[in-house]
Amino acid sequence: MSTTALPPGLEGDLIEATSGGAGEWAAFEKRKWYTNAFVFDPSGSKMLLGLKKRGFGVGLYNGFGGKEEAGIDAPLEHCGSLLFILENGPEWAFQIELYRASSYTGEITETDEMRPIWFSTGKAVSDMESAAESLPAIPYTQMWQDDIHWMPLMLYGKPFVGRADFTQDPAAPGEYNMRKWWFGVPPTYASS
Repeated sequence: MSTTALPPGLEGDLIEATSGGAGEWAAFEKRKWYTNAFVFDPSGSKMLLGLKKRGFGVGLYNGFGGKEEAGIDAPLEHCGSLLFILENGPEWAFQIELYRASSYTGEITETDEMRPIWFSTGKAVSDMESAAESLPAIPYTQMWQDDIHWMPLMLYGKPFVGRADFTQDPAAPGEYNMRKWWFGVPPTYASS
């Protein structure tokens, strides 16, 4: 981990946790703000993800964003910020504020947009949580390509800020490939 100049659009006293890719950062002029929430069981051994059934990100697993999408209400705790740029995509950058919750009320329900599914976080907390072991692992290969870089920070309670730039796949219109990324944490979380 090292301190480096932050990518354009990021602010704060941050230490690099992970970075990669090549080329210059994509330029952007405007941001649109979004939210994305991840629900965990109280022990942290299970995480609820939704399979996107239509619209942007169809076929990918993600948290639940913008509006309530799974029939539940959950107390949210801010855990990260993500600047997400799609080159040759919309004229704005996606500013996504990420939240987590360790409890919820209501019945988890599939909607027209999302199919909620529990996944194991790989954290075996106690023998009582052995049921989580029978759940599938987090499906990183069926998620946005940057998720594998910041999600472990969220799973271990490290607040983070990051940026990911994507280019459109010329062979598959509407699909994007990550070109460059950077994620950092406050100095107090860098060594833990």
